[in-house]
Amino acid sequence: MTNRVVFLSFLSVGFFLLSRCVPVSAQITVFEGNESATWEEAIERYQSLADEFPDAKMNTIGTADIGQPIHLFVIDRKLEDRTARKTTLFINNGIHPGEPCGIDASLKLVEDLLRNPTEEMDEWLNSVRIAIIPVYNVGGALNRGCCSRANQMGPENYGFRGNARNLDLNRDFVKADSDNAKAFIKTFTRLHPHVFIDTHTSNGADYQYVMTMINTQPDKASKVLGDYVRDTMSPKLYAGMEERGFGMIPYVHTLGKTPDDGIKDFLETPRYSTGFAALFNCIGFTSETHMLKPFAQRVESTYQFLCETISYMAENKDELRNLQNTADRDVATQDVFPLQWELDTTQFRTIPFKGFTAEYPKSKITGQERLKYNQKKPFTKDIEYYDTYNTIMKANAPQAYVIPQAWGEVLERLRNAGVRMTRLENNVTYTVTAYAIRDFKSAPRVYEGHHMNTLVDADTLVMERTFFVGDYLIPVNQVSNRFIVETLEPGGMDSFFVWNFFDSAFQQKEWYSAYVFEDYAIQMLADDKELKQRFEEKQKQDEDFRENAQMQIYWLYTQSPFYEPSLNIYPIFRLEKQ
Repeated sequence: MTNRVVFLSFLSVGFFLLSRCVPVSAQITVFEGNESATWEEAIERYQSLADEFPDAKMNTIGTADIGQPIHLFVIDRKLEDRTARKTTLFINNGIHPGEPCGIDASLKLVEDLLRNPTEEMDEWLNSVRIAIIPVYNVGGALNRGCCSRANQMGPENYGFRGNARNLDLNRDFVKADSDNAKAFIKTFTRLHPHVFIDTHTSNGADYQYVMTMINTQPDKASKVLGDYVRDTMSPKLYAGMEERGFGMIPYVHTLGKTPDDGIKDFLETPRYSTGFAALFNCIGFTSETHMLKPFAQRVESTYQFLCETISYMAENKDELRNLQNTADRDVATQDVFPLQWELDTTQFRTIPFKGFTAEYPKSKITGQERLKYNQKKPFTKDIEYYDTYNTIMKANAPQAYVIPQAWGEVLERLRNAGVRMTRLENNVTYTVTAYAIRDFKSAPRVYEGHHMNTLVDADTLVMERTFFVGDYLIPVNQVSNRFIVETLEPGGMDSFFVWNFFDSAFQQKEWYSAYVFEDYAIQMLADDKELKQRFEEKQKQDEDFRENAQMQIYWLYTQSPFYEPSLNIYPIFRLEKQ
């Protein structure tokens, strides 16, 4: 028997005999060892549970980019009362396989729930349906090694952050380039979970906590859910984790060099898993254990958070269901949608923080001042916590968007997300609103397979446009309205415009020969006094324009009937409400 098999056998016994969601000390944990289950081992153990217990099922939800299956393990107890309704918890593990705490913690959880549950745990399953992706980034998990996480204390071997295409899957939810994301989105929208947890390990500052937490940013969630997360659910989860021996702090996203300068809420836009979940009125949590804590503690704290969340969901199942139903109804009739948010640096509250003293000795390498945390000098003090974001851009909801069928990549992503759409059965001319993109900036370097665009200036135009058989009408009267508006409006922080899906619409296709066109331009100026006045005014006011003959001729070309009318017209059209 190999050392790994011996270790796993020990864990299998330890999981259900020792730590079964009871409070433990953060300093003394019942989980031991410094190995994490491989993808093959994890799937084998889940499949064994599915074969053994009728309430558990193991499904394949898609194929990862590496060609291996992505699994979904579901515990859904059948109840005698067929009218009973449960809440749904969706747990995603191994999106970054080098951060495998959740992979092992979820294995520990399901083995406890099914093989030897406490009375309380058994009762949870009457109220909560639990769906778990054992390992999401299969390609990264199979790319296993010892050393890619330079600053992390264990485990001895783990996977790699990038998937088989070297994509960071926690930047891929809206753009959905990976087969992983396509499978996830279909599964997520089918489950329509009430709570979603994505498990991670954090880099960054040093402090005393094993666990930090990112929750759905309340100011960008639907109001009923945002208020509930901030005022009710998060405080209860924090208190519960304190009782379990793993007191938490919000994710340490520092304003300056160290947490002493204050921390701010992480704005999880829809490229991230919890930001994507918020588009569908699902409360999201990203658990972030600390890299410098032993792996055993990181697994145990993740396990305890999963237990605490399930306990909360069981106790508050009716309230969670009612809140999501209310949010779904509200978003289906919402008139104005926020598109961008900005941290309010004038508002903060103070929170107690258990940190380590930051010191700045001289570097033995560079001779310059360096940052070092002194773990022999712990402290507890109040720090500033900035968790208010203001809306800085909004869009009124149209009656519908009209999308030409040529933009199939975008339509595929809408369809995968469960967006309802209809195809035109006849050629139709609509009066629509369009955006003329006057200026935007593209990032000079590639980011996650795309050149990110930043909208600088756009005008709105009202026009008559003919759409053809097979083009799509997307009504804005559905539960997925936030996904629709935030991805199709070019100003959305993670819109399809930002992810450069429409760049070909902004490239000029036709041109001219200046030596021929200039004679035509002379006649244009002679025939159109208003044009001549604008041209001369521009010559007076713009020195670069006045000194550049090519620029002047091109400007006149843009005013001519030869200039292509579709250039810079954003190819998603708004059918406005009457």
